[in-house]
Amino acid sequence: MQEVKLVVSYDDYEEGIRMETLLQDLAAKPEAAVLESLIIGDWGQAYENSPQEFQDTLIKLAPSFPALKKLFIGDMESEECEVSWIVQTNLAPILQAFPNLTSFVIKGSSGLEIEPLQHSKLEELIIICGGLPNDVLSSIVTAKLPELRKLELYLGVEDYGFDGALEDVLPLLEKGRFPKLEYLGLKNSEIQDEIAKAVADAPILDQIQVLDLSEGTLSDEGAEALLTSDKVKKLKDLNLSYHYMTDQMMQRWKQSGLSVDISDQQESDEDDWRFPMLTE
Repeated sequence: MQEVKLVVSYDDYEEGIRMETLLQDLAAKPEAAVLESLIIGDWGQAYENSPQEFQDTLIKLAPSFPALKKLFIGDMESEECEVSWIVQTNLAPILQAFPNLTSFVIKGSSGLEIEPLQHSKLEELIIICGGLPNDVLSSIVTAKLPELRKLELYLGVEDYGFDGALEDVLPLLEKGRFPKLEYLGLKNSEIQDEIAKAVADAPILDQIQVLDLSEGTLSDEGAEALLTSDKVKKLKDLNLSYHYMTDQMMQRWKQSGLSVDISDQQESDEDDWRFPMLTE
């Protein structure tokens, strides 16, 4: 698969290089016609500049990338820009400009919107952040994505943008909202136990094959609900990695015969503070 990643480094930005120019240069190359995956990394001082700086250019150049299937906006390491600092914008116009996309990945949630969220061919939607705004969660709940097979959401914590509650997540546990969904990731959450207990016997488990509740604050409380659920037993895979379960609970999972990832055990501090993997 043809894949390209575009990055404006700090030095490049200081010299006047902008993401718009990199996109125009890429569109002018022969390989643009067969490019299947475009990754946009740091667009230059992403902690204060949003993709709005280059969004119009990317939309205008969309016909130059007829084979594009995968688009990732915001692929940055913490050394470039902490995830909570990445400034986003309403990315729905970009999504609509590429009707053949099957995968859309976003990193960073400050100022993020995807409204309206609709696409006839999108199979994978991943949002990586330290805190998912409730407005974005609402857009996903009401989205029209008939081909969606994988939904992976980093819910995060209140201090870094998560301003919702369990009740805002519950609509995603209904069966048939996304008829072809096979993989549901509600991960990296400070309310992982609440989510685990809600999903343990949720209708969505009759539809999906993979449930991902990793990278959050899951403890024995939420794990107990999952372990005793008949619906969970029917899953093909369950990802609970990066968790706060006790050794005793982990042993019970090992003896369950289920396909479950319980790697990366964490320890809460003396005041029982537990933290998701990705926050700042």
